[in-house]
Amino acid sequence: MSKISTRIQPCLWFDGQAEEAAKFYVSVFPGSKLGAFSRYAEAGKDIHGKQPGSVMTVAFELDGQPFLALNGGPYFKFSEAVSLMVLCDTQEEIDHYWNALSQGGDPAAQQCGWLKDRYGLSWQITPAIFAEMITSSDRPAMERYMAALMTMKKLDIAQLQAAFEGR
Repeated sequence: MSKISTRIQPCLWFDGQAEEAAKFYVSVFPGSKLGAFSRYAEAGKDIHGKQPGSVMTVAFELDGQPFLALNGGPYFKFSEAVSLMVLCDTQEEIDHYWNALSQGGDPAAQQCGWLKDRYGLSWQITPAIFAEMITSSDRPAMERYMAALMTMKKLDIAQLQAAFEGR
């Protein structure tokens, strides 16, 4: 058995789409990969209610970050209380992740770089300079940045930088 390389690993609860979702996410993020699958056993069927042999968990990595997808059933749903933030260096990266992850998702849940994907998981597709700008000691620059950000769904790095710089 291999040792997990990071101490904290998100576990994403799905009704029955863990394998499908893991394959989708791996297809979106370069340098990502699927890992081990586990399957439900006969033992505990009276509790888990799953068909023995069906996929229970799928381990996967997105850009080096390990995740576990669990087919746990319909009991819990994702909410905006937890999101995955993708820090992007270029507009091309923002466009790529936004377009891929929002496809089939909830258009009503798109605001300020946030989106909800086809599985209901919330993502923030954000410029890497985001933290630097919102924590700037230049209060008017930060205010201009936030005012521009609040008008956007998919974020535009050039417009956000222009607002920050007062152009």
